[in-house]
Amino acid sequence: MSSSRATLAVDAMGGDFGPSVVIPGALQAARLTGAKVLLAGREEAIRSTLEELSVQQEEGELYEVVNATQVVEMTDKPSEILRSKKDSSMQVACRLVREGKADAFISAGHSGAAFACGMFILGRIPGVERPALASLMPTEKSPMLLLDVGANVECRPHHLFQFALMGSTFVRDIMGYEAPRVGILSIGEEEGKGNSLVKSSYELLKQASHLNFIGNVEGRDLFTGDIDVAVCDGFVGNIALKLSEGLANSLAHVLKRELMTNGTLPKLGAMLSMKAFQKFKKVVDYAEYGGAPLLGLKGIAIVCHGKSSAKAISSAVVMANTYVVKGTQQRLVEAISANEELSSYARLV
Repeated sequence: MSSSRATLAVDAMGGDFGPSVVIPGALQAARLTGAKVLLAGREEAIRSTLEELSVQQEEGELYEVVNATQVVEMTDKPSEILRSKKDSSMQVACRLVREGKADAFISAGHSGAAFACGMFILGRIPGVERPALASLMPTEKSPMLLLDVGANVECRPHHLFQFALMGSTFVRDIMGYEAPRVGILSIGEEEGKGNSLVKSSYELLKQASHLNFIGNVEGRDLFTGDIDVAVCDGFVGNIALKLSEGLANSLAHVLKRELMTNGTLPKLGAMLSMKAFQKFKKVVDYAEYGGAPLLGLKGIAIVCHGKSSAKAISSAVVMANTYVVKGTQQRLVEAISANEELSSYARLV
């Protein structure tokens, strides 16, 4: 779209909580950024939620309701959704981007379906074979980007090479990292460690002059803050992501239990440490980052966690707005184009 104001298509029916969470989150982001959100979904349900939220009439310029009669369920097969649910809120929102009526698409619905919609409705950037699902993860210093985290469970070296190009471009634009440090997730830091995919990818990334490639990184390195982008196949990436989320939640629960059940002094210590606990919770909360961008599509797509809160939805919509305003999509196209010769060579590896 050619407009100074971003227009963002939101799947209002997506996620475990639907309009009751998606709509307040999207409107909050619209108020923060000045963007306009197109709320795609069952009109009656959307307007009922707007009424419950007591949205003021003067805020009408912040949103528009786009009716969609169907909803993608978590039990639906991605391969069937494109054919059987063409009027689903997810497909309608995605088509708004393809038709130039919106600049980005955000959904907390079925991630496999969102990927399918992105691939077949928006299409891929020329030269990109596999779009990647990327996730911002907390570290001791500043967030790092891990990709792929589930869109592609089996990859070839040129896929990881393109993931690195797109991931580096994304964090440079969105996070403001000047020379993003890029590594391959492996079982050892030394060159030559890892499986055949890692070894071949290593050789390709060494040749990319546009990348600040630092070599192999181990799982423990992801949280030190000494790496900005880590690439891997979607099978490994999804396990790493879910393990990290589970560990953070378990640590928080264990700390709270131990400090609150062992006498007066520990409880007093817990009270005095409350600010530190609140900061820890904020750092590890995925709601702070909102959603995972699908990098490599012709349009902007952000996929949110199914259990997303209104805060998480808001963060995802804010991320999408930043993506649009900074022109990151064009930079992704340029990064792939500038490395097309090496990408073509990589496909032969």
